[in-house]
Amino acid sequence: MNNEVSLVLQVKNGRFLKDGKPFFYLADTCWSAFTNITASDWNYYLDFRKIQGFNAIQINILQQWDASSCSQQLYPFDVTFKDDGSYIFDYSKINESYFDHACPMLHEMQKRNMIPVLALLWSNYVPDTWAAKIAKNNLFPAEFLENYVTYAVKRFKKYEPIYFVSGDTDFPTSNTIAYYRTVLDVLKKNDSQALRSFHIKGRLEEIPEEFSEASDFFSYQSGHNSAGQSTAYTIPFSKRRAGLTKPIVNTEPCYEQISYSRNQYGRYSQKDVRQAVFSSVLSGADAGVTYGAHGIWSWHHAGADFGLSIGEGFDTPFDWHDALHFPGASDLQIVKKVIEKYFPMASTPLDLSTPKTTKIRAAFYKNNCLIYLPTNTALDLSSLNVNRNNSKIFAFDLEKRIPLSVNWAATSQLQLLSCLSDALIIVNKLGGFNHG
Repeated sequence: MNNEVSLVLQVKNGRFLKDGKPFFYLADTCWSAFTNITASDWNYYLDFRKIQGFNAIQINILQQWDASSCSQQLYPFDVTFKDDGSYIFDYSKINESYFDHACPMLHEMQKRNMIPVLALLWSNYVPDTWAAKIAKNNLFPAEFLENYVTYAVKRFKKYEPIYFVSGDTDFPTSNTIAYYRTVLDVLKKNDSQALRSFHIKGRLEEIPEEFSEASDFFSYQSGHNSAGQSTAYTIPFSKRRAGLTKPIVNTEPCYEQISYSRNQYGRYSQKDVRQAVFSSVLSGADAGVTYGAHGIWSWHHAGADFGLSIGEGFDTPFDWHDALHFPGASDLQIVKKVIEKYFPMASTPLDLSTPKTTKIRAAFYKNNCLIYLPTNTALDLSSLNVNRNNSKIFAFDLEKRIPLSVNWAATSQLQLLSCLSDALIIVNKLGGFNHG
């Protein structure tokens, strides 16, 4: 490996560890990297994200079905395009030049101590999935799966990736499950040490038991459906209450400036992304989190084609040069620093539900409790047995990124904070917290 530092992670007590120390997984989403990005643009992108604190990049090994069009014309297999917009891959013929292009990209990540997180088989290639019903590509024949996965894993093994066996998938039939079972078995045969999970479709909570047992961590996505944003916290909270002790990561919260799915009007703001992320990590998914920018994941150039009718029906992306500078990415640094400081090991989520809302999220580790307040309100802390005599309280305005004064209105109730948006409240309690 020359002079590069090992990127290999381990899993212990609900946390990722690197060199024996807690490691917070902070990934950016760049599904279309291998097909759409030139070497010079890739290096610029990596340098920028590295400065922002990202330590992993999520990439689809195959052609991303709803990527933006590009001039490179790089594909993992021989391909024939049809007049109706569909395309046919010859899965028996692996395009080695495609992988020759991908490997130096992963080497550049390795030089920057960034972890590749590679999706082996996206749902549009697999029979009976939700995506297969609307995809424009031909499905992947089962007889060619082993050859492809073996080839890809052997080519990429030296870059020490994490693997998603699946991409944006559901598991509707035994045939679907059999496909992913093959991918999983071949992956384990060729790189048994690589961490693995399943990237699943938005708002899905359950996966087949055999896949749950084979996963090193549980990956879920709260996604981009405007009616499903509460799953950022309901899914991990439910998993923890059910006894899951493995790391949990929201690997696809709403992307910044992506439109609401299903062709609904509106886009997710910086605040929306921040709320999804904090809601995730304070509800049991505190091993890491993923960010996405609409224009980066599909690697969009202004004027390029983007299939509004493909996938979940998203509105036009921003040019990648602009999307790279969306302000929400820097909020993720705050999340990472806060979790690393206060939750060095897995935290315990708390239920702060009130008759008015379930959106206020909280978790504790030993003496410290973090509370995410999405909308300012005079917060009652009596359910945590927190009062002015046994606790120190600090607060932070997440929009303006400044500390806030904290005052008590009553023994266990805080006065309204001075912020106009969301806030993070930090409670240090004498004697610590009990499970809530």
